[in-house]
Amino acid sequence: MTTAAPSTALATIQPAFTDPERLALAGFLAGYRGLTREAYTLDLRQFTTWCRVRSLNLFAVRRADIEGFARDLEARGRARATVTRRPCTIAGFYRYAVEEELLEHSPAAHVRRPRVDYESHATALDRNELGAMLVAAGLGPPVEHALISLLALNGLRVSEATGADIEHLGLERGHRTLTITRKGGKVVTIPLAPRTARAIDLATVDRCDGPIFLTLTGGGWTGTAPGSARPSARTRCGMRSSPRRLMPGCRCATCKRPPLIRIRAPVR
Repeated sequence: MTTAAPSTALATIQPAFTDPERLALAGFLAGYRGLTREAYTLDLRQFTTWCRVRSLNLFAVRRADIEGFARDLEARGRARATVTRRPCTIAGFYRYAVEEELLEHSPAAHVRRPRVDYESHATALDRNELGAMLVAAGLGPPVEHALISLLALNGLRVSEATGADIEHLGLERGHRTLTITRKGGKVVTIPLAPRTARAIDLATVDRCDGPIFLTLTGGGWTGTAPGSARPSARTRCGMRSSPRRLMPGCRCATCKRPPLIRIRAPVR
């Protein structure tokens, strides 16, 4: 009886990306920050995973492969906006690689992308619902009233409201103001509605600095906290709205609808 001797040969593991591919990925993502960078990272991660399953090198991809990736997203039931955005991210990545002379030409230069309907079909709160929400918030904790007033009356994003500090409050030309950091890092000063200013004063009654909105541990809220941490106002008035529905002045490409309550233009 013979026994097979164990093999001592070492298996060669091929790296996931070549050095130029790794350099292009790192350089492209380094040009962005925050949520935009996270979104682009997710798009590229899914595309590179799709390529690896099909044994495609990132710099050996052709136009037909990118088209096939988009059709695969459609077959899996992804939203039309998602199917459009991911090829856009891929096109930006390959354009960066060409500009940095890491690739001769972009395979995504002429990829067809589906048209996106920018008309929002989301149902926003009407005036009566918004009024009921504000009344319910006014009967609750001051912090809750201040947050909902910022979202509903001033049209702030959740991340803009929860990222504001007390030191950013001010007074210009007789108007109470708040300096916020918008999407993309743009810093602007906005006038506060009188009701919002009063609500913020009650929420920050004995504090002179730090975040306007504090957690139970004393830290600042994150952009995702209000939807789960402060549901009481919407439940008290019998609604199941998310914080995004309270943004009457939303300026994103998906929600181009006019404000329910118009306010003055920003001071700056």
